[in-house]
Amino acid sequence: MLTDFYTLVGYEKSENGSFSASITLNQDHDIFKGHFPGNPVTPGVCMMQIVKELTEEFTGKKLFLKSASNVKFMAIINPFETPKLTMQLDIKEVENEVKVKNTTAFGETIALKMSVIYTKI
Repeated sequence: MLTDFYTLVGYEKSENGSFSASITLNQDHDIFKGHFPGNPVTPGVCMMQIVKELTEEFTGKKLFLKSASNVKFMAIINPFETPKLTMQLDIKEVENEVKVKNTTAFGETIALKMSVIYTKI
C-alpha cells in the first residue's frame, strides 16, 4: 500500500463498468526525495500499485497481480509539474480474476497504458 502517496479526489462509474478517477500525487512524499533528488519522477511501479489499489477500491476485492502486458510508460510524471492525474480503468470480473485496461493521463498527455490481470484473494 502506498501510504499518503496520492489522494483519490473523485471518480465516476459508467454504465459499461469502467471508472474514471481523479487523483493528486503528494509532492512531499519521501519517494520523491530519492527518485530523483532535484528532478522528481513518479516511479512506474508506484503507478502500477495505484491502479491495483483503485481496482480494489472499485471492486471491493483484495487482489494479487497475476500478469501485466502491454505496459507502456509514455511520459514522465513530475509530481511538482503535473500532480493531478486522470486514470481510466476498464474493469472486467471473470470468475476468480479481475482484468483491467488502464490509461493514465495528465491534461491531454497520456503517461501510462497497460493491461493487467489480478487474482482475487
